[in-house]
Amino acid sequence: MTEAIDELTRKVSSHLRDIYHEVDLPISISALTGELIELMRLSDVENIPVRHENQWSQKDVVMITYADSIKSSNESPLHTLKDFMDEQLSGTINSVHILPFFPYCSDDGFAVIDFSTVNPSVGDWKDITAIANDYRLMADLVINHGSVRSFWFENFIKQKDPGKDFFFTASPDDDIREVVRPRTTPLLKKVKTVAGTQYVWCTFSHDQIDFDFRNPEVLKKFVEIIRLYLDMGVRIFRLDAIAFLWKKLGSNCLNLTETHEVVRLLRTLISFAHQDAIIITETNIPNRENLAYFGNANEAHCIYNFALPPLLLNTLITGSSHYLKQWQMSMPPAQNGTAYFNFIASHDGIGLRPVEGILKEAEVDNVIRTMREFGGRVSWRNLSGGERKPYEINIALYDALQGTIKGVDDMGQDRFICAHAIMLGLEGIPGIYIHSLLATGNDYNKLEHTQQLRSLNRHQWDLQELTKKLTDKDSQHAQVLSRIKELINIRSQQPAFHPNATQFTMHLGDQLFGFWRQSMDRKQSVFCISNISTEAREITLSDINLIGTDDWVDLISRQEFHEQSETLVLKPYQTVWISNLF
Repeated sequence: MTEAIDELTRKVSSHLRDIYHEVDLPISISALTGELIELMRLSDVENIPVRHENQWSQKDVVMITYADSIKSSNESPLHTLKDFMDEQLSGTINSVHILPFFPYCSDDGFAVIDFSTVNPSVGDWKDITAIANDYRLMADLVINHGSVRSFWFENFIKQKDPGKDFFFTASPDDDIREVVRPRTTPLLKKVKTVAGTQYVWCTFSHDQIDFDFRNPEVLKKFVEIIRLYLDMGVRIFRLDAIAFLWKKLGSNCLNLTETHEVVRLLRTLISFAHQDAIIITETNIPNRENLAYFGNANEAHCIYNFALPPLLLNTLITGSSHYLKQWQMSMPPAQNGTAYFNFIASHDGIGLRPVEGILKEAEVDNVIRTMREFGGRVSWRNLSGGERKPYEINIALYDALQGTIKGVDDMGQDRFICAHAIMLGLEGIPGIYIHSLLATGNDYNKLEHTQQLRSLNRHQWDLQELTKKLTDKDSQHAQVLSRIKELINIRSQQPAFHPNATQFTMHLGDQLFGFWRQSMDRKQSVFCISNISTEAREITLSDINLIGTDDWVDLISRQEFHEQSETLVLKPYQTVWISNLF
């Protein structure tokens, strides 16, 4: 046995013992370890992954999209997507997160019927591998639940393998009062099986039945799925709804120790298979709990910075960076081998749970009121006492930033670009939703058709219509795409914007938001300063402690600075990236 195999075996066995310490397994830990290693085809692995090695750089930017966000009548949506990326984004975006592209029954892909095939309505595995050959591919591992229409659930009804014991069941008499979940529908769904009536667990909807990972056969199936995705070119695994994975009656069934250990196990297996492959945990929960998924650089490689979207939105509509600064100063730097995944818009809404304990309730109410005035909607969740609490705001980001708490104004596009300039400068890897790149607004027609609030922000573009918009240089779509691409191209050339480069928050008053980035070799400094208000703001360069012996330039406007006494006037929503290297 090689040193690498010995280390892999030791780590997998340790993970399994911690996961199943309260489960009476039908198989020994040693035998299960061997089966998982065989399923991942790691029996001849030679290299041990380096735990604190960064698998990313400042050149990495991820576009988030559905497979069919852009459609053309004469080809598969995945083929259309690649053509769009090649034509509009080549050399700018190097990674793409394609949201679930599997057969599904609801939730726009997250109620997966078959984890091993591509939905024929969007393409096939050849289309996926073609994209993976030219872009770093991120895909969802929808690991918490499966479709009510899946083969496995049909077998659950029939009490046949595989599937008979794949889903978590409980009794209406069980203590489920403390269970935390993001929906208001009943947790348990009554189903008739050949073995009698059972109640299956539905964290999200009654179309999505939660798996029972106490059964090692479920774990083995998902390890097979991971191996398939790796073979098809996936290098970034987004663990969807992972915080809810393990259930214990009488607990809140959220972030349990066994869940964290499953993430550690998957990191071990994936890293040994491909050292450049990484895990991102999707945990839309309060900030402190979210940070726990880093572990000690032995759990998620990246975590979503879920607090950033609502905090930045609050900042830009109120004209005060107070809460954003407080939060940023509290965030620990990600150690090497881990990174934040920054985003300000996605296929989901703007989550409110991550700012619990950060924003005051009055601030949240203010944001909700303003977003409703801008055409947004609100999704709710139930508390254990039967109360309801806002869970997320559903709105397209371009419309969300069309004004301030005072109403709509004519500075929406500059405000929108300011939001992206801030995100692109921050410590971490940026993810940009395709509808932000394209300045897509609220889709009221889709909302009316689906009656699903998240449809507001899930528009589908016709390629011909989109092409026409993007060739019209006066359209918001062409202007925004051009401006964001310019920022990305500048970012990718700056070592100080490495996801793990040093970051310090600056104190410039609440109407300015600033932070300092320094490259890991300490040769480059970039001072990122944004005016987040509707009025011009002055700043004297001596206030930001530029080194007088260096020449400095704003990387965005190319304005040069030579004297510490110079005064810089920032227009409303203008951002500067002042660097000593250019």
